[in-house]
Amino acid sequence: MTSGRKQEFDPNVALDAAMHVFWQKGYIGASLIDLTESMGISKPSMYRAFGNKEALFIKTTQHYLDTKMKVHLKRLFEEGVPLAQRLKNHMMSIVEMQCSSKQAKGCYLALCQSELVSGLIPKEAEQILIEAEAMPMQLYTALFNSDPEAIQLGLSHHAHQNSLSLYTMLKGSASMARSGISKAELEKSVDSILIGIGLH
Repeated sequence: MTSGRKQEFDPNVALDAAMHVFWQKGYIGASLIDLTESMGISKPSMYRAFGNKEALFIKTTQHYLDTKMKVHLKRLFEEGVPLAQRLKNHMMSIVEMQCSSKQAKGCYLALCQSELVSGLIPKEAEQILIEAEAMPMQLYTALFNSDPEAIQLGLSHHAHQNSLSLYTMLKGSASMARSGISKAELEKSVDSILIGIGLH
């Protein structure tokens, strides 16, 4: 019996390459040629390792969440750091990623979520984007409702609205970063949002 062909590429490197294609072009705009050329593999190899385009997208989206987003979350819960500074550290960490020249500008999720209205995103890919869209609002709302400093400042009284303000800012900064607005300029907007919800 002959053994199967040996995989001649690093799946994690290929997945990272695919993630940056979707980050730059979105789900709809990314062709199989774009993906396989960036990943450095053939179409048959891609199908064997990752499945079809939808399956690959789901894997790259989870890869983005695990490798690019979780690092920002820990800044919200740093011990001994005032709430205003924790929120600014968190938001500026995201803005810095959005403005980075080392990868596609903006936000992978924001770009792909904007394509949902087209109706051209397959069902399972659509679902992971919808779930990812809900997570920040849930996280911020829980923070405002449970953090002792947030409660003391009365931010828990408008937890949903405050959360929406933060998330709207980060969605907007993703778009502005893709348009070339600098991190320094966006930092001023972050400061304005935090002042606006009652954090000085």
